[in-house]
Amino acid sequence: MRANPFISPLDDLIVGFDKALRVVGGVASASRANPAANTVDCELDEREQRHSAGLMRVNHVGEVCAQALYDSQARHAQSPGMRAQFEQAGREEEDHLAWTAQRLSELGSQPSVLNPLWYAGAYAMGTIAAKLGDARSLGFVVETERQVEAHLNSHLETLPAGDAKSRAIVEQMRQDEIAHGDAAQSLGAAEMPVPVKLAMRAMSKVMTTTAYYL
Repeated sequence: MRANPFISPLDDLIVGFDKALRVVGGVASASRANPAANTVDCELDEREQRHSAGLMRVNHVGEVCAQALYDSQARHAQSPGMRAQFEQAGREEEDHLAWTAQRLSELGSQPSVLNPLWYAGAYAMGTIAAKLGDARSLGFVVETERQVEAHLNSHLETLPAGDAKSRAIVEQMRQDEIAHGDAAQSLGAAEMPVPVKLAMRAMSKVMTTTAYYL
């Protein structure tokens, strides 16, 4: 189901393709101020800088996937209310995309070269979840956000002690992800079957391990 009934299928396809190109191309704008804007940067040694960059690249990939997931789930949502919920969450996640991209640049690094692959895979997963119905789609969001929160908690533990800028960004992202998961739960999310949760964790492990380096 398309978000706007007055947009033709071809126009809708073009809009979606344009968004995908902007996301994988690193074009994102934040509607909120960067939480690290007023944080004093510190000098990191080469090892610390490389580690921070690896973690922020993982987080950036996660936000590329979030854009794909929320866009696909919004497009295939079964009710206008669900569509609006996914679109709002996607806009908030775009802040994260912009913040992590900026931090990567400050660390002298770059986004994952595999972003087109991550985006395509996440879009396909979001579409499948949406086709199973709004309750399953919301359940997919809840489980995804739980796993993202766990990743962000681990990043807060392993980021260099002096990297206050990255830490400020990750902490705000963590709070937002918790809120997104809670919102999806309150809207009637269905619990994901255990095999699906395990499969999601396995795919997440592949993504995070690869994105740290590439």
